[in-house]
Amino acid sequence: MKRGTIFAMLFACAALATFAGNASAQQGSAKQEIKHDAKAAGKDIGHGAVAVGHATKHVAIKIGHGAKEAGHGIAHGAREGWDATKHAVKHVFQHDD
Repeated sequence: MKRGTIFAMLFACAALATFAGNASAQQGSAKQEIKHDAKAAGKDIGHGAVAVGHATKHVAIKIGHGAKEAGHGIAHGAREGWDATKHAVKHVFQHDD
């Protein structure tokens, strides 16, 4: 082989080795970036789930308090209705309280 051909082959091999090393480093960097992005997305999903949980708790408490107040209102209404019925029956049959 001629000296120029050997030099060209050595230069091509060196360039190929350099390119392969750079490509490998870029793949490693891409893997790390994907891992980082996946971890960040997981954290964001977790924070979102916590926020939804807090909002659900707040709504449930509001509904619970409303139901409690409605229950008290129904109980008072029923008691007043019973007292009025009892008074009317006594009045009809002329038995005063």
